[in-house]
Amino acid sequence: MNYWLVKSEPETYSWDTFVKLGQDLWDGVRNYQARNNLKLMKPGDEVLFYHSGSEKQVVGIAKVVKEWYPDPTIDDDRWVVVDLVPVRKLNKPVTLEEIKAEAMLEGLALIKNSRLSVMPVAKNHYQLIVSRSK
Repeated sequence: MNYWLVKSEPETYSWDTFVKLGQDLWDGVRNYQARNNLKLMKPGDEVLFYHSGSEKQVVGIAKVVKEWYPDPTIDDDRWVVVDLVPVRKLNKPVTLEEIKAEAMLEGLALIKNSRLSVMPVAKNHYQLIVSRSK
């Protein structure tokens, strides 16, 4: 199993919207590195759901239920989506400020490449972030 982080502006697509839908495709990715990360996702992989924009915090955990396929929202075969389901909301959001303050997370792509919308997360980083949400 692999671990990932996906980012969404809560004003555009929030955790609560995702939960109401119950399952959704992760679309709108228009960056090649993020697209390549989508192509590496497999069913069962766990995903941190991050609110970017004004909030800047991890708010929930999702799971990949369908690996990549062409993005049905556009007529351009360069772009792909995966299907995700919400697993649970974090008891306490983990802010970017908290993540940056944790020395053990210094290699996290969220800190090194803050503009990337879909990124891998090492298992130990994933576990540490989740443990900070309790």
